[in-house]
Amino acid sequence: MQVKAGPLLSKINYPADLKQYSETDLEQISQELRQYIIDVVSVNGGHFGASLGVVELTVALHYALNTPYDKLVWDVGHQAYGHKILTGRRDLFHTNRVYGGISGFPKISESEYDTFGVGHSSTSISAALGMAVASQLKGETDRQHVAVIGDGAMTAGLAFEGLNHAGIENSNVLVILNDNCMSIDPNVGALKEYLTSITISKSYNRFRDDISHVLTGLSKLGPNAHKYVKKIEKSIKGTLLKQSNLFEALNFRYFGPVDGHDVKRLAQIIKDLSAIPGPKLLHCITVKGKGFALAEKDQTKWHAPGLFDKITGEIKKSIPDKPQPPKYQDVFGHTMVELAEANDKIVGITPAMPSGSSLNIMMKAMPKRAFDVGIAEQHAVTFSAGLAAQGMVPFCNIYSSFMQRAYDQVIHDVAIQKLNVVFCLDRAGLAGADGATHHGAYDIAYMRCIPNLVVSSPMNEEELRNLMFTAQQENIGPFVIRYPRGNGVMPDWKRPFKALEIGKGRKICDGEDVALLTIGHVGNFAVEARAELNSEGFYPAHYDLRFIKPLDEALLHEVFAKYKHVITVEDGSLPGGIGAAILEFMADHGYHANVIRLGIPDRFIEHGEQAELWAECGYDKNAIIEAVRKVAVKRTTDSMAG
Repeated sequence: MQVKAGPLLSKINYPADLKQYSETDLEQISQELRQYIIDVVSVNGGHFGASLGVVELTVALHYALNTPYDKLVWDVGHQAYGHKILTGRRDLFHTNRVYGGISGFPKISESEYDTFGVGHSSTSISAALGMAVASQLKGETDRQHVAVIGDGAMTAGLAFEGLNHAGIENSNVLVILNDNCMSIDPNVGALKEYLTSITISKSYNRFRDDISHVLTGLSKLGPNAHKYVKKIEKSIKGTLLKQSNLFEALNFRYFGPVDGHDVKRLAQIIKDLSAIPGPKLLHCITVKGKGFALAEKDQTKWHAPGLFDKITGEIKKSIPDKPQPPKYQDVFGHTMVELAEANDKIVGITPAMPSGSSLNIMMKAMPKRAFDVGIAEQHAVTFSAGLAAQGMVPFCNIYSSFMQRAYDQVIHDVAIQKLNVVFCLDRAGLAGADGATHHGAYDIAYMRCIPNLVVSSPMNEEELRNLMFTAQQENIGPFVIRYPRGNGVMPDWKRPFKALEIGKGRKICDGEDVALLTIGHVGNFAVEARAELNSEGFYPAHYDLRFIKPLDEALLHEVFAKYKHVITVEDGSLPGGIGAAILEFMADHGYHANVIRLGIPDRFIEHGEQAELWAECGYDKNAIIEAVRKVAVKRTTDSMAG
């Protein structure tokens, strides 16, 4: 559905068009841009609240800067919808996050205005600093470099590393802190408290508003007035806030806080700051979901609400006529509470994803035993290791793609020390519309090579519960459970717990000619494929491996002794994946068979619905059917009976 833009916005295809308008027009342009985002996202879906919160800031940046010559780096990208609309993609915006359409995040290959590809948080400051140093080396002293980062993303260690380095480079970098006290869930930690103290300090804000009068009065100090004023300003800030300014301690000039929804003033401030050399930080106070009352009120719910009625605010959800299987994340959340009630050593940890991982269920039931540590995956893992070292059993829930950020901690702090940390990797496999930055394609490959780890993947909700139950038994050691985004297959999923034998798979059915070896949820694709194949006269065997590491060698000896053709199916990278592990086993034991591997190919997969991407990568039900047809012998009922 094509949405019509407002009268001013419809004439703006690029920032050069925006600059043709006066500053007094910026408010109307902002209103039209906000309405356009609401209109399109309500019927097409996507991230919502974050982009509404930075509409005025987006307009002001492109109005005041000379983009794309000036480099504008958006952190994460949830907030960049307005940016995309103003930079040549308004008429394509309805394809946002749709298979074959534009990406939901900034992407270098998509536009010259997307200066840096993003998806994971907290990269903007380091990237902008790198660009600024490159400009210095090339003699481009007039080029601006701006990083827009949310206060949630500022909690990550990488953001502080970037600030620390930028403070000594004296490069032309402007960090804009978009402070709305939210990432996806409410922000946590000491930084949030610090920013709040700045925001609500009446004395400091009165000082900030009156500073121009102070400067005027000090002009009689002569040629060194600016130096004296800067010292006095720092002193007053420190006194009024009862603590030194964190950012100025890192050698950044701090400006703010300012109203992030006053577009005219923002444009003027950004122009003024462009004339000041060195590292600077502009602290903007914004409201996530600004301009849509329900999104302002419930910011977590409206982070990415799906389709909704823009008039009533009703989120559109289909009502099934029979019980549906739950999301894997909800099975995790409810099971955590059950296990923790029976085992007082269990604690839950998540890096800023309590609602996305459903750890919020435990946080509500047992607030002292569930921890949101902010966007800090490295810290989450080592914090978990510290808990485990003192006899606790931490369940550390991190999205598969985000776990990549804490790989060294998994090896150094957990695996080497054989600590009983249970890693629950949500969104394993192809995650859908978030695209390449969010697919959990690599965890099988990067986890199975680490000594001391048990690596597993459930085929359904009951197996997820049993793996979680098994992982918290005595002396288990490091344990990984990977599971996908979305729903399982069992409406009646809450079964009694059962401890599973480590490294033991299961035979789902015997067969002829070919064996299907699956790991995780994709085993259900094989079940569906096998039912259809049976009706055609093909009878593949099916084995659910359940454990990636250690492999069930007895099961594999049985398979290679009986079947000439083996088809592996996985929701992970083929290089280094479970299929590669099966080939290694075959070679190590001198077996000879035709092994066909189905999974994610050796390339980055773009965005789309999960079913579209499974089909593209060739491991959905239809792909399994086609693979079996190519190698199996078609049999009649009589031949099977004989």
